[in-house]
Amino acid sequence: MKTVVQKWGNSLGIRIPAVFTREFNLKNGSSVEIIEEKGRIVISPKKQTLEELLSFVTDKNIHNAVETGSSIGKEEW
Repeated sequence: MKTVVQKWGNSLGIRIPAVFTREFNLKNGSSVEIIEEKGRIVISPKKQTLEELLSFVTDKNIHNAVETGSSIGKEEW
């Protein structure tokens, strides 16, 4: 799929087609990694670490423990 490099402030930018934004769950403000690999520019969605994901947990949005009752089979809790 072709796109056009365009001036954006002092930098250059490209538009990512909607089909790719849906496929890779990209939203406005999503972080991506840009690397050079064998003479190509490769753009990849940045994967969040567990620490980054846990940083979103606060006292206001953490849920209460859920009790499911006693073990019925050979479950280990």
